[in-house]
Amino acid sequence: MRMGLIDIEIFATLDLVAQAPGGPDEDPEGFSFGGWQAPLIDEVSGAQVGAAYEGTDALLLGRRTYDIFAAYWPNQNDEFGTLFNSIPKYVASRGTPELSWAGSTQLGSDLAGAVREIRDRHEKVKVVGSLNLVQTLLREKLFDRIDLWVHPIMLGAGKKVFDGGAVPTNVSLLQSPVASPNGIVYLQYGLAEGIPGTGDMSAA
Repeated sequence: MRMGLIDIEIFATLDLVAQAPGGPDEDPEGFSFGGWQAPLIDEVSGAQVGAAYEGTDALLLGRRTYDIFAAYWPNQNDEFGTLFNSIPKYVASRGTPELSWAGSTQLGSDLAGAVREIRDRHEKVKVVGSLNLVQTLLREKLFDRIDLWVHPIMLGAGKKVFDGGAVPTNVSLLQSPVASPNGIVYLQYGLAEGIPGTGDMSAA
């Protein structure tokens, strides 16, 4: 039986800050740049995001992102609202979140095992935001693809994508990078076998 895919969606600055791209109230603690993505979105990058979610049949979210989504998306009936409201939502949390959003399930303490079960159950699982969860998935190599939108700003502060959460990992570029009119570069990488090798440039 073919396994499904775990796809990580990341919006980041050039210095790879990924905290609170969506709005000033998203994750304000110690961070004054919430909503940094909004002035940069253009028609091309918006269409890329829309296309990336085609075929998605489940969301895998950390607690903070889940709470933000659960407060917003149930009241939306646009393309994303229709999708998010209709598919299962899986929440990684050590606490006891209030799962008020229809179709939501909290994962157990064995996160790696739960993610593998989700992968077997679905075709295309999206991980959105949820930096702590993303770093766990990177560390455990529990992902199949990373969609990374690099935005042409540097903030010098905020939570970073790869802040201690990655292990030596090979990835392969799935398609040529595409730059939008506002300078957002879209990169798609797939998990590859092995670990990074080393060499000596002077021997080339």
